[in-house]
Amino acid sequence: MTTKGHVYVIDDDAAMRDSLNFLLDSAGFGVTLFDDALAFLDALPGLEFGCVVSDVRMPGLDGIELLKRMKAQQSAFPILIMTGHGDVPLAVEAMKLGAVDFLEKPFDDDRLTAMIESAIREAEPAARSEAVAQDIAARVASLSPRERQVMEGLIAGLSNKLIAREYDISPRTIEVYRANVMTKMQANSLSELVRLAMRAGMLND
Repeated sequence: MTTKGHVYVIDDDAAMRDSLNFLLDSAGFGVTLFDDALAFLDALPGLEFGCVVSDVRMPGLDGIELLKRMKAQQSAFPILIMTGHGDVPLAVEAMKLGAVDFLEKPFDDDRLTAMIESAIREAEPAARSEAVAQDIAARVASLSPRERQVMEGLIAGLSNKLIAREYDISPRTIEVYRANVMTKMQANSLSELVRLAMRAGMLND
């Protein structure tokens, strides 16, 4: 059972992958290894939140291109970049693209594990909040057009009767739609529905 979170190591050097696997596994992380960045990007949608540790120089998709793609996908995963041969300009570019930090090889084991721990700790609340926002957006998307109209009426403070009048349907029918809205939105009360609508950006003021 991992206690400290997940780490995704991307490096085309098998010896480096093995040594990082041993180090991070011993330190209590759940480790997944990738030998190239494309394989990681393919797997990304199904991965649990964690810290990415990637080499900067790799054949095919390098660390810089990986950062650009992660940024384009608005990924919440923190990324640490490993550089060799004094690649300071590359490391600076990586930081500008959103890398949390960079490490020059050979690096100190304790420093790496401390950096990963702090990267996960700092990025996790945002990742969790992002996951919640996506979940709420999916609930809103599951509403039928009519259910969505009823929800908009409810969060605007209209009574069933007023919503019924606006769409020229019976109040009894509105009650059915209202029940569907509460079920699909997983809201137990009107105040909870309003809070969810705010998170989903349905209330602008």
